[in-house]
Amino acid sequence: MSDDELLDLLRLNMVSGLGPRTMSLLLGRFGSASGILHASGEELLAVSGVGPKLSAAITKARSDDSAQTELARCRESGVRLLTRDAADYPGLLAEICDAPPLLYCRGTLTEADGLAIGIVGSRQCTLYGRQQSERLASALARAGLTVVSGLARGIDEAAHRGALLADGRTIAVSATGLANIYPPEHKTLADEIAAQGALVSESPLDRGPSRGIFPQRNRIISGLSLGVIIIEANRKSGALHTARHAMEQGREVFALPGRIDSLASQGCHDLIRDGATLIRGPDDVLEALGPLMQPVTTPDDQVIHTPRELSLTDQERSVLNLVTADPQHVDQLLQAVEIETSRVLATLTMLEMKRLIRRLPGGFIVRAS
Repeated sequence: MSDDELLDLLRLNMVSGLGPRTMSLLLGRFGSASGILHASGEELLAVSGVGPKLSAAITKARSDDSAQTELARCRESGVRLLTRDAADYPGLLAEICDAPPLLYCRGTLTEADGLAIGIVGSRQCTLYGRQQSERLASALARAGLTVVSGLARGIDEAAHRGALLADGRTIAVSATGLANIYPPEHKTLADEIAAQGALVSESPLDRGPSRGIFPQRNRIISGLSLGVIIIEANRKSGALHTARHAMEQGREVFALPGRIDSLASQGCHDLIRDGATLIRGPDDVLEALGPLMQPVTTPDDQVIHTPRELSLTDQERSVLNLVTADPQHVDQLLQAVEIETSRVLATLTMLEMKRLIRRLPGGFIVRAS
């Protein structure tokens, strides 16, 4: 994308009151940021969600020079601007209907982040919630998943810290701009996350906290993730919005139970009653996550087809890597490995129990789809 096109996108992104749904409708109608900026007031008003005030703000943005300052500041501070056609724009996020057309990023996004799990919950959590969030995040990060959360106090903070303690990757989705970290006491945490993962936002650099931007942020958390874990959410918790976004996006929703009489976990218990997957630990998460749309290569060059593979032993993984999507006879596989036949057969049985391979008539085996 040229600088002129990027500046037009920045101009639109900095228009106050232009939400993601309306932005998606405008892009669908006019095709590009430039097309939106040069549309007439009458054409803009014909789009659902655009009123006279927003139409005037879009028209005024055509001659707004603040986008050039924003672009210069990003380049000076090491913040990259990722458009949907960028090679490192997150593939999972690009799949959702209202993906941000522009993403501010400090840190690095990698192919391995296609194996990501969201962890969110209450800001005013109990000690139990904080401990469970950190425990789950650490275990899932050690297994190879990237932990995504919202940089908020409470459960989110514990999730990020758990991933960092495990030397794993974590992505923080900031509702505010990356030059205005909220809450302010998490600035050091944000720096640590950027050094060991990424800090992302769709907000302009200096945008501060306001009520509307936090629910919008939640769709990005679920959009970046294969599934979302809800920990200690009461019935009014914003974490339930993340669960709703996940459902709409076709992502898995997990809930960690609390005490049956705990008001802090009522939202989680409601989710479980309504069909969310109850989890007790990381194995429940890995077992429930389905096959990936595209295989993901991890930093140690493992090609992962389903997150369940992350919990395999070295022997199970080495045997599984020899099983292809095309049927092959078990004798062919036995000749290809330098492991005792009895151990290979036992390993194949374990892989079948984990639903990673299927046995076919005649002694053939194939990778499970």
